[in-house]
Amino acid sequence: MHIQENISLKQFNTFGIDVNASLFASVSSIDGLTEVITAKTNKELLVLGGGSNMLLTQDQDKMVIHVNIKGINIVKEDANTALVEVKAGENWHDFVLWCLNNDYGGLENLALIPGNVGTAPIQNIGAYGVELKDNFVSCNAINIKTLEHTNYTKEDCNFGYRNSIFKQEAKGKYIITSVLFKLTKKEHKLHTNYGAIQAELIKNGVTHPTIQDVSKAVIAIRTSKLPNPKEIGNSGSFFKNPIISKSQFDKLKDNFEEIPSYTVSQDSIKVPAGWLIEKAGFKGKRFGDCGVHKNQALVLVNYGNARGEDILKLSKLIQNTILRLFGISIEAEVNIL
Repeated sequence: MHIQENISLKQFNTFGIDVNASLFASVSSIDGLTEVITAKTNKELLVLGGGSNMLLTQDQDKMVIHVNIKGINIVKEDANTALVEVKAGENWHDFVLWCLNNDYGGLENLALIPGNVGTAPIQNIGAYGVELKDNFVSCNAINIKTLEHTNYTKEDCNFGYRNSIFKQEAKGKYIITSVLFKLTKKEHKLHTNYGAIQAELIKNGVTHPTIQDVSKAVIAIRTSKLPNPKEIGNSGSFFKNPIISKSQFDKLKDNFEEIPSYTVSQDSIKVPAGWLIEKAGFKGKRFGDCGVHKNQALVLVNYGNARGEDILKLSKLIQNTILRLFGISIEAEVNIL
């Protein structure tokens, strides 16, 4: 175990925010993780995976643990499905590509989502009509206080829209070490009706798409809309899409006929936060070294040397404006630290 002092976290968060950790350790095994947890540092722990779903607004006077445990293992398979266990430190998109290379279906719509596998269940990541929970079986996690190893089933995780038990009652109490997925080997169930996937497939002349075709379409769409964090600091979608009552939506429809929507239930409608933000005039606007991306209003960006508090201030301005104009509260998707 090697614990470093006063380490910059700039390369460990996709926003590229330059704050320091008073203590830092990168671990590549369960034993190494346990060793760091039990180290007598008298510091609160902060766990980092791919650093893609957080906004760091200040130096972290904590013991920062970078979980870098790697490995992909086929646990069980039959003619139709495969159970695949993935260690927490694996890059999410690399894992999706691994699935596609092995013709395992289920995660193709989740291509190019930033971050690591271990943090994906916390957020119940999702895109283009698919969520992690759709193929999730269970995850292994270590209790930070007791060091007990616990297996969480899908039911245990209490998944919701960009939500799970790990953002609620179990928040900060566990570190996920691996995730088990059930994937298809044939008769893949394709999800092509959400967003622009169908249009992209038609553009590419694809009439009988494979999971690889769907993934290519998703990657093309995301690439056209979302900036690469290696080029412009960002954390992907900064806000959740709000879910409002049908009666509230009907009133909005009277004033904004073109407002897009997705039916969640008989009484609930999901409205794209990106549309609200663009309609409010923020798309492409720059505020010093931070701003709203020109191609996707859901994405806040760091053009170079923005501070976390600058981006947080912009996010609050957007939230207040949306509330004033539309009467809708939009919630940050990223964790603000």
